[in-house]
Amino acid sequence: MPPPAATRGVLFLCVANSARSQMAEALAHRLFPASVRGLSAGSSPSKVNPYAIEVLAELGLDASTQHSKSVQSIDPELVDTVITLCAEEVCPVFLGRARRLHWPIPDPATKAETLPREDLLRRFRTARDTLREKLERFCAEEFGAVGPLA
Repeated sequence: MPPPAATRGVLFLCVANSARSQMAEALAHRLFPASVRGLSAGSSPSKVNPYAIEVLAELGLDASTQHSKSVQSIDPELVDTVITLCAEEVCPVFLGRARRLHWPIPDPATKAETLPREDLLRRFRTARDTLREKLERFCAEEFGAVGPLA
């Protein structure tokens, strides 16, 4: 199926909108063409995980001003593609006429309270790098190019 001619908005969804979807949004801001908006939201928004902010900073991305958002706060008219990122949990539902893709990526924050810092960073880096690879492929297929990423 050929990609849509004029994708205007891509929404990344997970439950808490604290790690995977926030990392995807930050990566999208760097990789997507200026005409395409990367958004993120969750069904039970909380706060952006500090480990997500830290591993994004390793790539030169500043996510410190991002905040968790509810999926209900997203205007369906702004979204052409929804990418759900849930793996072991139930993904949020987005009501709208958007194309839907599913990239199951394990939540790096699961069982965070029992893991040492280096193990958590490793999990967040793995999720970040998986998202980066998927987004680079997505950009190449959708837009024919990928923006610069450190």
